Amino acid sequence: MDLAFTPEEQKFREDIRAWVGANLPADISHKVHNALRLSRDDMQRWAKILGKKGWLGHGWPKEFGGPGWNAVQKHLFEEECALAGAPRVIPFGPVMVAPVIMAFGTPEQQQRFLPGIASGEVWWSQGYSEPGAGSDLASLKCRAERVGDKYIVNGQKTWTTLGQYGEWIFCLVRTSSEGKPQTGISFLLIDMKSPGLTVRPIVLLVGEAEVNEVWFDNVEVPAENLIGEENKGWTYAKYLLGHERTNIADVNRAKRELERLKRIAKDEGVYDDVRFRDEIAKLEVDVVALEMMVLRVLSAEKAGKNPMDIASLLKIRGSEIQQR
Repeated sequence: MDLAFTPEEQKFREDIRAWVGANLPADISHKVHNALRLSRDDMQRWAKILGKKGWLGHGWPKEFGGPGWNAVQKHLFEEECALAGAPRVIPFGPVMVAPVIMAFGTPEQQQRFLPGIASGEVWWSQGYSEPGAGSDLASLKCRAERVGDKYIVNGQKTWTTLGQYGEWIFCLVRTSSEGKPQTGISFLLIDMKSPGLTVRPIVLLVGEAEVNEVWFDNVEVPAENLIGEENKGWTYAKYLLGHERTNIADVNRAKRELERLKRIAKDEGVYDDVRFRDEIAKLEVDVVALEMMVLRVLSAEKAGKNPMDIASLLKIRGSEIQQR
């Protein structure tokens, strides 16, 4: 296992650092470094800058308009963006639904949806969780009934992150009640301007609405918006969840936030407190350990291996560190 970066990879990092430094708007970087709220315009402005360069879909292969970077290059790009104070790429379009469309969509669906995702012009949302189907996602009840050349969708999704900005939503819907719950799920792409679709923001304790309820009341969806085969949506959902292994740990964000915490502590005069520094040191060790896990996954991928056993731990450990 080789955890060191090659000279070529170091040069790649330097090139990315220079480009981000020259193109990231200063007002956006200021907000990120100071944990200020980003507007929809802020997030989409950066997305369009990346899209114009061809880097919004930085994990995409060249045949679909991406840069064709390997796993290490993607990691270095994400790290340099995080350290520079760039907003996180909203993942629902370029990171989540786009790979599913590439792998299972028809050529017509690829031509229809991928350009808008790659450019940052179209904002996507995710329709997975329901009031009774969160961790037990296979128990979802939002139903889609095939009627001629369309589906009629009824039900509810919840905890839809930034759904108030969404223009399209990819949804897991129930199209059959026969057999195991997983076998009756389909994957639909739904225009959020469709009649009968309502987005209701959920105001959190901080007084802001980042998550939403999405209601479907006889929403008509063209059958051509079905990804792959009917009742095979669970397979596509698993592909989506397993497609990105390292960025789910969000180690780059953790490193940036740790540095911000240390800076605030010094400004407030608490950094010299022994107990505080002890807690910071423990957190710093955990962040470094998380980064080593990410690098192990990258090293394995470079060697042509599929390190899902390690990658499955990244999400859990990354979330635990973010909560601290």
